Amino acid sequence: MTSVREEGKDRIIFVTKEDHATPSNAELVEEDPNDPYEEGGLILPNGEINWNCPCLGGMASGPCGTEFKDAFSCFHYSKEEVKGSECMEQFRAMQECMQRYPELYPQEDDKVPEGKSSETEQTLQDSVPAGTSDANSTSAAVQDSDTTQPNTESSVESQ
Repeated sequence: MTSVREEGKDRIIFVTKEDHATPSNAELVEEDPNDPYEEGGLILPNGEINWNCPCLGGMASGPCGTEFKDAFSCFHYSKEEVKGSECMEQFRAMQECMQRYPELYPQEDDKVPEGKSSETEQTLQDSVPAGTSDANSTSAAVQDSDTTQPNTESSVESQ
């Protein structure tokens, strides 16, 4: 006799030897080589969205899949002059859903570990001479990037 037990989010199913001895009654569907949904592109030949496209990275089937599909469909089929400008509500709903699952949809500022400065900040700090203030170091860094190459003729003459 099969036994089912729920533990948190998991469902544990115990089966007997007799359960395994019985042939499966699952019907397998043979793949259709002409199935347009198996193509790799995002937009199918008929103009519809291919929700199975790996380029979507599983967004269409995640916990916010419905919100993602609503927002993406609105944008794709938009006829407005500024494409998707009428889709703000759908994108807002998708964003709110994603914020409820931060472990699945980390925000850009969540990706940098705390306490770690970026390589660019460290390089700027290392290049500032001792005794200069932060304001001077910032303007010096900006000035260095904005300077143009000197005129080589006048450089030669002044030597």
